[in-house]
Amino acid sequence: MTTGVRRRMGVEERRQQLIGVALDLFSHRSPDDVSIDEIAAAAGISRPLVYHYFPGKLSLYEAALRRAAEDLAERFVEPREGPLGARLLRVMGRFLSFVDEHGPGFSALMRGGPAVSAGGACSVETASASATNALIDSVRQAAYDQILAHLGVTEPPARLELVVRSWISLAESTALLWLDGRRIPRAELELQLVHDFAALTAVSAAYDEEMAELLRGILATEPADGPFAELIGRLMELAR
Repeated sequence: MTTGVRRRMGVEERRQQLIGVALDLFSHRSPDDVSIDEIAAAAGISRPLVYHYFPGKLSLYEAALRRAAEDLAERFVEPREGPLGARLLRVMGRFLSFVDEHGPGFSALMRGGPAVSAGGACSVETASASATNALIDSVRQAAYDQILAHLGVTEPPARLELVVRSWISLAESTALLWLDGRRIPRAELELQLVHDFAALTAVSAAYDEEMAELLRGILATEPADGPFAELIGRLMELAR
């Protein structure tokens, strides 16, 4: 009879395992409701051993947020091939998939404000607001850079920067509101967010010839069954 032997992990491997375990737990419940004992049990190690790799839950929480932010930023990476509308739809699919899978974690990442418990102590979710805000800003900047790359723009004019950053903020707030009950089918919301980008661009194009030229270039490559063309069809129906 053979006996299974547990493989000993290296320091970095164990740290990465603990981050993964913590991220999974934080993704389904508020970090303040997850104990070190639960993290240790899920990782198959003792509570003191968790503290050997991380000084406390706050440092583990920050490491988990960092990994979540990196994962979220990667959701905006898309091959620059084909019509823009289809590309943005795939990006929104991955973005809302992340939101759906990591609801409480996504909320904690985006809502890292200065909340204080009844006893006067900061919660785990908000004790490191500056670090959390830096992670959020890095995700937003990564998304912004990706969208500009898809548009083929290296030095965006003021109106285009306003459109792209406004759309990213809209996607964030829409996702947070959607998490409260998920009352709109996810596929419909993904398409709506792509339509929102087109609408913001169109409004800006009505005021600025440079934006109008950009919009013409986008629509020139849009197929008849693409998301931008679908929006135009829906608006034309309303105008009848």
